[in-house]
Amino acid sequence: MINFEKESIDRNLIKHFLTALLFLLTAIVCEAQSDNDKLGQITDYLNYLSPTQFSGVILIEKNDNILFENSYGYASVEHKIENRINTLFNIASITKTLTAVATLQLVEKGLLNLEVPIGKYLPDYPNQAVRDSVTAHQLLTHTSGLNNFLVDDYKDKGKLDLREVSDHLPFFVSKPLLFSPGSKYSYSAAGYVVLGLLIEKLSGSSYHRYINNNVLVKAGMKNTMVIPIDSIVKNTASGYTSYFGESDHLSKNDSFLGIANPAGFYYSTSKDLLKFTRALKGYRLLSEMLTKKMMSPLVQGYHTNYGYGLSIDDRFDQRIVGHTGGWYGIQSELMHFEKDNITVVVLSNVDTDEDSGMNKVSNYIKHILANKPL
Repeated sequence: MINFEKESIDRNLIKHFLTALLFLLTAIVCEAQSDNDKLGQITDYLNYLSPTQFSGVILIEKNDNILFENSYGYASVEHKIENRINTLFNIASITKTLTAVATLQLVEKGLLNLEVPIGKYLPDYPNQAVRDSVTAHQLLTHTSGLNNFLVDDYKDKGKLDLREVSDHLPFFVSKPLLFSPGSKYSYSAAGYVVLGLLIEKLSGSSYHRYINNNVLVKAGMKNTMVIPIDSIVKNTASGYTSYFGESDHLSKNDSFLGIANPAGFYYSTSKDLLKFTRALKGYRLLSEMLTKKMMSPLVQGYHTNYGYGLSIDDRFDQRIVGHTGGWYGIQSELMHFEKDNITVVVLSNVDTDEDSGMNKVSNYIKHILANKPL
């Protein structure tokens, strides 16, 4: 005997299932179309950039597929040598993210406690107040009270004698703390130099060697390197400064540069920074737990939150995790849009004001992907 009531129930279940499946597929298609529309809008904009609007390289990746990469302008203005996709750019403060990873690797190895004053590890550090009260957590999050020596004496002094991390100490070591450690946020290059000293002491290796062997090699970053300012390296972009828009004429930035230190000035390429992001997200540099902590909002910064060596921007429609780099003749930004799983790298060898160059490109991409007001 046929159970018509059961057959009717089964048909209704199948009907509801198919309706729900159709709705889900429609939503997926619409979302994909929306993403494609956004990315199409961005690439249309980027394809029409002229060398007078932007000089550098832009790369966009989604779900491990490179969707856009292009170079603009000149690596050497005076010799009319164009930037290329694989040109080396100075990445300035994006270097801090490399230093943060190296520091957290020491935590994983049980060599460093983030909450213990650094005097335990650097008993001979010359400043007692720093030695007795500042922790690695505070150094990583710019809450230590140490100053940002790059904007003080550093820019006006010759830098050929700077070779080691410790060579940077005279710029700040004798200066008093700006505030009680942990009480507020103040962006600090000095804090990251001290992290470099911790890396050297606890690893038994020089800072540059440790970064190379434990960060760059692990991430496959073969084109990220230290370039002394008196070296000649092929395929490297020279830097040109407008003094961040204050001058109508560009000047070479050679006198402002120094050797890479834990706070800045490594050279890299757009693809290498993409490899770094993939390695970090894939937990190939740190454990999942420490990676997630690094990428979490730990303190309130000037405009965004800050984790360990990363900016955590929650002001718009989706979280943007990354870091900027800015110096005379250098502007760069590494951005990961978490919801869309899109990574963007923007490297420039010309500094500009807030409404031009890299800033304009970066803001436009954020405007489209995360609904950032222009």
